[in-house]
Amino acid sequence: MPGEKQTAVKYYVGVDVGSASVRAALVDAFGTVVAHAEQPIRVWEPQPDHYEQSSTDIWAACCSVTKEVVRGVAASQIRGLGFDATCSLVVVDKQFQPMAVNSEGQNHRNVIMWMDHRAASQVERINATQHRVLNYVGGAMSVEMQPPKLLWIKENLPESWEKVGYFFDLPDFLSWKATGVTARSLCTVVCKWTYTSDRGWDDSFWKMIGLEDLVKDKYEKIGNHVLSPGEAVGKGLTPDAAKDLGLPEGIAVAASLIDAHAGGLGVIGADVKGHNLPCENQPITSRLAMICGTSSCHMGVSETPIFVPGVWGPYFSAMVPGLWLNEGGQSATGRLIDHVVRGHVAFPELEAKAAASAHNIYTYLNSHLDLIKKSLPVGFLTVDLHVWPDFHGNRSPLTDLTLKGMVVGLTLSRGLDELALIYLATIQAIALGTRHILEAMQAAGHDITTLFLCGGLSKNPLFVQMHADITGKPVVLSKEVESVLVGAAVLGACASGDFASIQEAMAKMGKIGRVVQPNHEHKRFYDKKYEVFLKLVEHQREYRSIMSS
Repeated sequence: MPGEKQTAVKYYVGVDVGSASVRAALVDAFGTVVAHAEQPIRVWEPQPDHYEQSSTDIWAACCSVTKEVVRGVAASQIRGLGFDATCSLVVVDKQFQPMAVNSEGQNHRNVIMWMDHRAASQVERINATQHRVLNYVGGAMSVEMQPPKLLWIKENLPESWEKVGYFFDLPDFLSWKATGVTARSLCTVVCKWTYTSDRGWDDSFWKMIGLEDLVKDKYEKIGNHVLSPGEAVGKGLTPDAAKDLGLPEGIAVAASLIDAHAGGLGVIGADVKGHNLPCENQPITSRLAMICGTSSCHMGVSETPIFVPGVWGPYFSAMVPGLWLNEGGQSATGRLIDHVVRGHVAFPELEAKAAASAHNIYTYLNSHLDLIKKSLPVGFLTVDLHVWPDFHGNRSPLTDLTLKGMVVGLTLSRGLDELALIYLATIQAIALGTRHILEAMQAAGHDITTLFLCGGLSKNPLFVQMHADITGKPVVLSKEVESVLVGAAVLGACASGDFASIQEAMAKMGKIGRVVQPNHEHKRFYDKKYEVFLKLVEHQREYRSIMSS
């Protein structure tokens, strides 16, 4: 914490609401995280594909972690506050009280999480309309977006539907809690609700899918006042919110971002001079930001709109003002790795050995792979083991939520070696999925030369190296591992007026830490793995066709 001689230093608070926890950081004007705190939040899974949270629980966690990171800092030094969050759906009544999103009537469970797939039949009907707004989501809407979830509520909870006051994307709910202003962020409404920056809401879409009642009240329930990310909301922090958060009343609060977009903001604009990267002296459009956590998002920007089949967007000014955004993604990455590792029969042995060596389980697995590789490169251990990673459906570029995970090459062995191998094959499958998304983006007109990684999985050196080797592109890691929090703080810095633009704040607050180069000698092996990877989904579709005929 700064001493009295440093009272002129300016700080910004970034708050990030992830799937399982809320984090906050105190960040200075150079993008350095000075203090950091984290608190878990609850997730309910009342039935398969239903995931719910509580906005009350989430806000309480936001308050707790924010108070912790600003403890001991002079109020005059804290200049702005920025929020990011998962694109989950928050439902409240006309008095802003939580409303149940479940048949049990549990009002405290008023958030349908982003990864909730309950609205599968609704999204299928929406996509069957082939409405023009679908051109801006890769040609087909995802079940993880908000219109199908709204339709599910109307059809399955009709009494609740009549009583709803507001539907918020979670990032917008947080800015409302902080300011009392119901303005929405351009990021959320464009990326998850079908709003466009030039035409606004399209009445014909909502009427066509059976949600015409949202049009009747001029979209008050879903937002008719939209701000650009980083723009100051209202008159800043309200007295009640200031007390809750332990921050000064009236400080600037920024229009928010979805968590992945905040991660993109935290890394994609960094100064790369002196690192001998292909994107040096090239426009930012040559970079792809990858935010890798529970799921992964692949964010690429362009000066003109690029329509990529199976990839969301193009969205104008949804992340970087003035540029079009395309967003690819994988619905389960960190969650998939955890699922595969923790579900293996050798997991108790792994857990015990990792604890005995004072390492986390993934550091131990990486070390174990080094032990068993012998003279081979680690990646070559999976020559006979292949994974298709869509255990929770495919978001990009196939947009098929019915796809299932596949593993080819299993044996009767049940030991730690086999656990390490399936862990490696899963990481490779995720990287092969990234290559699949990249190829779709490149084919449509993107020219991406360098990957910028952040999020929890970017702390795993095996995950990073596999992405470099399998895509054949250098990977840039930020100096601050908590890039999503830096991105949220960038928003607060912009709202405070201390920076002239988001671009300026990105360049000054985003810093490069390390560059991981691909091993081009391994290219032939990974080209073959990729060929097998594409065959797996081909075979899955073939056997499903046989079984349904």
